[in-house]
Amino acid sequence: MIKKLMRSIREYKRDTILSPVFVTCEVILEVLIPFLMAKLIDNGITPGDMGYTIRMGLVLLVCAAASLGFGALSGLAASRASAGFAKNLRKDMFYHVQHFSFTNIDHFSTSSIVTRLTTDVTNIQNAFMMVIRIAVRAPIMLILSMFMAFQVNAELALVFLYVVPILAIGMYLIMTRAYPIFHRVFETYDKLNNVVGENLHGIRVVKSFVREEKEKQKFGDVSQAIYVDFYKAERLMAYIMPLMQFSIYTCLILLSWFGGKLVITTAMTTGELMTMFSYVIQILMSLMMLAMVTTMIAISKASTERVTELLDEQSDLHNGSNPIMAVADGSIEFQDVSFSYTGKTNKLCLSDVNLSIRSGETIGVIGGTGSSKSTLVQLIPRFYDATCGKVLVGGVDVRDYDVETLRNEVAMVLQKNTLFSGSIKDNLRWGNPNATDEEMQHACHLSRADEFIATFPKGYDTHIEQGGSNVSGGQRQRLCIARALLKKPKILILDDSTSAVDTRTDAMIRQAFLEEIPDTTKIIIAQRVSSVQDADRIIVLDGGRVNAVGTHEELLATNPIYREVYESQMKGDDDNAPAAQ
Repeated sequence: MIKKLMRSIREYKRDTILSPVFVTCEVILEVLIPFLMAKLIDNGITPGDMGYTIRMGLVLLVCAAASLGFGALSGLAASRASAGFAKNLRKDMFYHVQHFSFTNIDHFSTSSIVTRLTTDVTNIQNAFMMVIRIAVRAPIMLILSMFMAFQVNAELALVFLYVVPILAIGMYLIMTRAYPIFHRVFETYDKLNNVVGENLHGIRVVKSFVREEKEKQKFGDVSQAIYVDFYKAERLMAYIMPLMQFSIYTCLILLSWFGGKLVITTAMTTGELMTMFSYVIQILMSLMMLAMVTTMIAISKASTERVTELLDEQSDLHNGSNPIMAVADGSIEFQDVSFSYTGKTNKLCLSDVNLSIRSGETIGVIGGTGSSKSTLVQLIPRFYDATCGKVLVGGVDVRDYDVETLRNEVAMVLQKNTLFSGSIKDNLRWGNPNATDEEMQHACHLSRADEFIATFPKGYDTHIEQGGSNVSGGQRQRLCIARALLKKPKILILDDSTSAVDTRTDAMIRQAFLEEIPDTTKIIIAQRVSSVQDADRIIVLDGGRVNAVGTHEELLATNPIYREVYESQMKGDDDNAPAAQ
């Protein structure tokens, strides 16, 4: 787990190494200063030797300045190393997620991935900084201070050996109880991010249904759960400081009692006793720093496991050993295809699908809600792999293609149309980064997006808000269709992507497709029969199975499902028609 995370250090290895080196130099000087101070008191101040006092004072000044310098250098190196490590770790995680299949993404919630990329990485960054600095400083200072204390007076230094085990056992008991709580807190953070994300994404729905109070309650419940867990953990951690103070004061009292007797009997000098006081502070402060590091590591351990879990997730979609780098044409064939999102054959969404679509055909797909229309077309660009059977594009199994090559030849406008913050041009160039203004205008003409773009003061430079919130549903759909057309694909899939467009505009878009891209295979999923009735063939899906395939006229004559849908929609149109005057 740690080895996997350490790969993200990369170009910051130098700073990662230099920080503990500088810390070591700083600690050596800090431990040496009390020893030199004892020499100053015993050999300079007490006998009144001003020359020795000045010389030793200058030496102490140089040591203090050098210690300060090494401390500053260590801090700078640790800051660069930890910030760079966190930057690389976030980058590695985000790039790794980009290669996930839809199955992998379904394994993690969106809010969970966001938490891992933000809060968890920040926790790991803080722990990393402490490890390369404090975790190096504390044990070295503990060992050197203990060594120097025994050099000054071995009998008096035994006081530490009685106090340190008590402190260590107490800290261990606290941390073992706090860690499970911290682990639970970060899982609750996922829920909090999910609640906030859903609320902000669907704020218009929340307000239209006057559900603000319900959303506040949901947020309050999750926030309260985080508060309760953090309170429990922090209550446990609060015992560390009293325990530390108890240890410090116990050592000081014992040193004062026994050290005072030794000074009176001239078995120990005043300077040596002061040195022992300095070392007890250094020893116990190093233990306090170890407690801080232990706390941060306990908090980050849960984050480390969550980040590693994301990095360990392997995409179930990958290229073969010799992937095919070109798609011959837009023909599509389903051979005994069955599919399950869980991979289990007893929970199939699609069953025994056999279809053959010629390149350049216009195919309509219709069926009731839950009939797996979207699932069917998502197998074509290999968003998912078929559980059983084969999906062929251009006569080749989609699993034999280079994934990027295949998806570049399949343009798909999904049910949930997504636009990104930026100009209209920026969004259109997702389809073709090198598209000229003329190509963008032509694509928008085919999708009939040019009609409303012309009404914007800034035209194609109009800014689109995140998610396309400042344009209507129909406008968003037409922009997404134009974006797909700019790919100049061999296969174009419209997954109910004209549902927010009026029937006149829908018909104009379909006519433009027929005239302008006759060689592109077009698959149109729709709820309205009028959107697919001019297709070369129409596929009727029912319960994840192909119920019938035929032209509009053939299905009206032979298929009861299609006829029922057609008649219900025609009756609805008749009922909504204005009465004769």
